[in-house]
Amino acid sequence: MMRKLTAISLFPVILSLGLSSVAPAQSRDEQGQVRKAMREGNVQSLRDIERRVLPQMKGHEYLGPEYDVAAKIYRLKFIRDGRVVFVDVDARSGRIIGRSD
Repeated sequence: MMRKLTAISLFPVILSLGLSSVAPAQSRDEQGQVRKAMREGNVQSLRDIERRVLPQMKGHEYLGPEYDVAAKIYRLKFIRDGRVVFVDVDARSGRIIGRSD
């Protein structure tokens, strides 16, 4: 059974790494925690996670990521034949830890 994640969109996090955009659903403190964890090498970048997972999801359309700051889990969302599939990835190791089908 998959663990329910807090749905914090990674899109604002990605923007905040290079731009000054701030997401309403995510506090500056949470964004700072993600940036700090990436700088310290405690979590992998979304780009690295996507490079690892997307090739394994042939035939699925990638809809985008979410990130759970507390659990340090990326959730990648895909769709295929009208069915949504979530792939949960440990942000520290890059290992897939769950998949809904």
